[in-house]
Amino acid sequence: MDDPDMIRRYCDVHKHVWPEIMEGQKQVGILDMQIFRRGTHVFMICDTVDDFDWEKDWERLAAMPRQAEWEAYVAKAQGADPSLPSHKKWRLMEKIFELEK
Repeated sequence: MDDPDMIRRYCDVHKHVWPEIMEGQKQVGILDMQIFRRGTHVFMICDTVDDFDWEKDWERLAAMPRQAEWEAYVAKAQGADPSLPSHKKWRLMEKIFELEK
């Protein structure tokens, strides 16, 4: 994502996340979500319930009201393949440090 207009659109889209999207995230076990941007890179931090399954629960979310519409809407701003599910657009990272546990 190196197009300044696309980056602006992606940030703007996330200033007005649809209520159905946030409710669906809570229903599948996402307790909190934060997205950070540095230049052309975005990082998402999800706090989830202990038994959250990255693929299974994102697939459950994909079937919820307006989720497919949201994914298509955001994909335009991401420059991503709209046919990819969310769990394929975002990649898991390994945590190597935490100050307090």
